[in-house]
Amino acid sequence: MSTSSTYAVILAGGSGRRFWPLSRDSRPKQLLNLFDGATMLEQALHRLDGLVPKENILILTNKEQEASVRALLPDHPSENILAEPAKRDTAPAIALGIGWVARRDPTATMMVLPADQLIKDSVGFQQCLTGAVEIASRSPAIVTLGIKPTWACPSYGYVERGRRAFISGLKSQVAVYEVERFREKPNPDLAEQFLASGNFTWNSGMFIWSLPTVVKELSKHCPELMHFVNEIIHSTDVTATIAHQFALLHPVSIDYALMENASHVLNLEATFDWDDVGSWISVGKYLATDDSENASNSPLVQIDSAGNIVFTSSKIQVTLLGVNDLIIVQTPDAILVADKNCADSIKKLVDLVPKSLH
Repeated sequence: MSTSSTYAVILAGGSGRRFWPLSRDSRPKQLLNLFDGATMLEQALHRLDGLVPKENILILTNKEQEASVRALLPDHPSENILAEPAKRDTAPAIALGIGWVARRDPTATMMVLPADQLIKDSVGFQQCLTGAVEIASRSPAIVTLGIKPTWACPSYGYVERGRRAFISGLKSQVAVYEVERFREKPNPDLAEQFLASGNFTWNSGMFIWSLPTVVKELSKHCPELMHFVNEIIHSTDVTATIAHQFALLHPVSIDYALMENASHVLNLEATFDWDDVGSWISVGKYLATDDSENASNSPLVQIDSAGNIVFTSSKIQVTLLGVNDLIIVQTPDAILVADKNCADSIKKLVDLVPKSLH
């Protein structure tokens, strides 16, 4: 695989309100230090070391977060960090990335990667992506990375797989399948059926394609987005073109706009660990845990307290007395106390607090 013709677009926008009060509009999940190490965006970049040259990696963020991203990544080429002028969901963002890559190499192979996923097995990740890039460069298909479900999760999108696909001359030892269809987030009963069938993967939001393939698919199914891509390719002032054209695009997800309609999609099952880290409950799995299943990143003493998640920004002493199944998060200017069963509703609180805390 030629690294010079391989590009990556890292999607690093989003609000991350599920992690309030630690997360703010200018500092979403991927910019947080949740695991006593690099931020998730830094980890996403590090996983590409040796696979994609730094000059071939585009980081897409938004105006609110651009300064934070640039401050976090001072060594990344400054021209390779772009802020979307408006919030327009994943399809317009990815179209912007396609135009950016196409200006440099119209025959390139491109991967789209979220910045906010926790993946520890970098070796397995690179092996899987190497296989996906080889498949995408050898076939006129869009390749998706699927995650083998470990439980019947109703909050993920699913990919229904069909027969095993065979790619001529493929060197990588990877199993790849035809995609029957993309399935929206199911209700719990339907999620159980998906899990029992054995032919569904979670939709990771990671896509790999050759530029000729994705341009053909966009031309057929997403003419508005393809027009935008062409505007970028032929523009004499790309910054002005993006500033003027991007906000005019209709907000739509890449799954709905393209993936559900594309002529040929393949699914490669990931062999590496993966966690979407969608809430404080997910973070709790990676914190130190005591005998009563209290998870904390700070010194903790407790009496008659179990199943709590405690996260403090200043690593202060925390004491618990007679409380169970709470999420407790402390920052210099706010404290959250929530029932774990209400974790998915934390983002609703943000609309009720002063804007200075957004």
